[in-house]
Amino acid sequence: MVNDKPPSSMDTATIAAAIDHTVLKPDSTLEHVRTLCLEASAHRFASVCILPWHVADASRLLAESSVAVCTVVGFPLGASTTAVKVAEALDALANGAREIDMVASITALKSGQYDRLQHDITEVVSAVHDRGGIVKVIIETCLLSDDEKRRMCDVVSNAAADFIKTSTGFSTGGATIEDVRLLRQHVSPSVQVKASGGIRDLQTAIAMLNAGATRLGTSSGVAIVNATVDSRDTY
Repeated sequence: MVNDKPPSSMDTATIAAAIDHTVLKPDSTLEHVRTLCLEASAHRFASVCILPWHVADASRLLAESSVAVCTVVGFPLGASTTAVKVAEALDALANGAREIDMVASITALKSGQYDRLQHDITEVVSAVHDRGGIVKVIIETCLLSDDEKRRMCDVVSNAAADFIKTSTGFSTGGATIEDVRLLRQHVSPSVQVKASGGIRDLQTAIAMLNAGATRLGTSSGVAIVNATVDSRDTY
């Protein structure tokens, strides 16, 4: 749980509309995805975020819903080549995904290969935007210094991505209030912030939104919105 100042009032619908309802574990099954899709539709979450393997099935399950299908590219290390990331993204879009969460090349950043890093993100963004999708760029904040986070903000902004995202949830740490604030301060106004990793309760979710996030990646979406109902629909 995040120890932050008391969050401002926020209703259930606002919180639900910010949630990417997520299951990315390697042992997730089609039954898990069916449940995820039903829950996302019932609560009007922004999207379901699932493994590429399940995109076509989720797209069929959500065909009559406003919930978007989101999947991951270059996940979880960001170490695949740009051509592979583009191919993954195009395949996901062809199977019905509308949102792509790509992992940036952390090794390129750490190696000082900034031009390659920029090219990596720009190519995926361009390919996805050409087909009407959106891109969230995962920068894995737990592995970066503050200076590296700021550089990533510049690169993601220059690539015209739709979101910068804190974490995969598969590394040494998840989203923090401090990182969300830093990203919001340094990324372009046209780029939104997605907080992901370790968001398991209502207080944490609202603290992330108050810090500047507009999307939350979490597998605890149902518990979070139910907690708002238990609090008489506001918190």
